[in-house]
Amino acid sequence: MAPNLPGDTPDIQDDPEAYVGLPQEAAEERARDRGWATVRALPPGAMITMDYLVGRINFEVKDGAVARSWVG
Repeated sequence: MAPNLPGDTPDIQDDPEAYVGLPQEAAEERARDRGWATVRALPPGAMITMDYLVGRINFEVKDGAVARSWVG
């Protein structure tokens, strides 16, 4: 199996914006069902590194719901 290189994307057909507004648990379950290897939920304003990880989707969660979503 070849390693994932920077710029590679997994074969996941999904729109990160579709998660905005969903409850956190529902969003995480949906993301895993759609093939995301890593699902990361963060509070608003969390300090994170800017590393890009192929196969990861990130959720900013506010008041139990996804307020923002992005890949990497």
